[in-house]
Amino acid sequence: MASDVEELDRPADSTSSSDDYVDLTPEYGREVLDALGEDDHSRASELISELHFADIADLLGWASSNQREQLVDLIRPDFDPELLTELDDELREEVISRLGTDVVAEAISELDSDDVVEVIEDFDKEEQRELLGALSDIERARVEEALSYPEYTAGRIMQRELVAIPDYWSVGQTIDFLRSAKNLPEDFYDIIIVDPRYSPVGIVPLSRVIRTNRPVLVRDVMESDEMRTVVVTEEQENVAHLFRQRDLISAPVVDDSGRLVGVITVDDVVDVIDEEYEEDMMRLAGVGEEDDLSSAILDTTRSRFTWLLINLGTAIMASMVISAFEDTIERLVALAVLMPIVASMGGNAGTQTLTVAVRAIATRELTSTNAWRVIRKEVAVCGLNGLAFAFLAGGVTWFWFEDGLLGSVIGVAMIINLLFAGLFGALIPLGLERAGIDPAVSSSVFLTTITDVVGFFAFLGLAALFLL
Repeated sequence: MASDVEELDRPADSTSSSDDYVDLTPEYGREVLDALGEDDHSRASELISELHFADIADLLGWASSNQREQLVDLIRPDFDPELLTELDDELREEVISRLGTDVVAEAISELDSDDVVEVIEDFDKEEQRELLGALSDIERARVEEALSYPEYTAGRIMQRELVAIPDYWSVGQTIDFLRSAKNLPEDFYDIIIVDPRYSPVGIVPLSRVIRTNRPVLVRDVMESDEMRTVVVTEEQENVAHLFRQRDLISAPVVDDSGRLVGVITVDDVVDVIDEEYEEDMMRLAGVGEEDDLSSAILDTTRSRFTWLLINLGTAIMASMVISAFEDTIERLVALAVLMPIVASMGGNAGTQTLTVAVRAIATRELTSTNAWRVIRKEVAVCGLNGLAFAFLAGGVTWFWFEDGLLGSVIGVAMIINLLFAGLFGALIPLGLERAGIDPAVSSSVFLTTITDVVGFFAFLGLAALFLL
């Protein structure tokens, strides 16, 4: 059993350093970039040497394309492979292209298997083979296995480097093993306890091992009820929810037969949460996931064009509603001045509800169990706000145009549109989620269309009915 355990461990990484680093501030970054602009590479190199690899990654994002080339050339001699894990996909591809596959291939041999997967998963098969050639046979097999799993699953984010021991060992045996083994992961938090089939039966926090007397068996101090295993094909979003819900530090990953194949640690989950949040935020704005500050102008333009085209179509729908009341607007010009207020207030109120609903669905606070209660609450909130703003907008309109009936019309239209905004701000993401569509993808487009159409129709329809 001990030999099986050692086979899963990885060589200790020697790249960590306890040196103090300088914090990257805008002023410090500007000083580095100014040095590059003056071709003072020795000064720039000296400044860069004081930065943590994560800050160097940020600096690369701040730099222009030409400055990035110079920065990559400067960091090449002392290149820290961890830097690659901190870069956005587009920027990572550019940096790797500049460094050359030989440098990158040598560098990734120092990374954990999950980080290697993150770095090379977007390359084509030929480039992947070239980069994997620098790894040992065991490391290469682990990475290739990870790449065989679907994207955004536990198999892609887990690491194969772990510490697992049999359940019949004592605490003393465990401590002796940890002190003598040469192939332990650099950082680990829990020790996984396995049965003879190599299935996890419990975990022991490292701190508990240190505090427990040597003769005690690990099975007597392990946590079995609190342990949560993750199937290798589980979606990473579900894994993040599990960690958030159970406050986990790490979780064993098993295959379909229940055999231990890896471990997911909280640092991997933090990256997943950040990635999911960024993805939802970008989609709500109708921006592609690949759209970032480092993207090429044409790529960015192309990624945003589709949603702008859809918005054009919805805007035409709203304009068609307005055109149906063309005669009404011609006879009462004040309507043209006031109608954007109704649509805008409905759009903003609906966006508030939509944002809360999408977030609640992502965190599983909003499900079919409590959906109607949440919908009723949001409609009530928007209705109360609609009532309050009906008095405000109606009063302003009465004072502005000296027409109390016009003020009443805009007030009633305000209430109607905000009620619809609250209702559909919750219904749209719930409906999309039930249909198997990410609620963040197109909720805002549908909602904007509804609040515009309802706002214009309610206001102009009431005006035609009561004012003319």
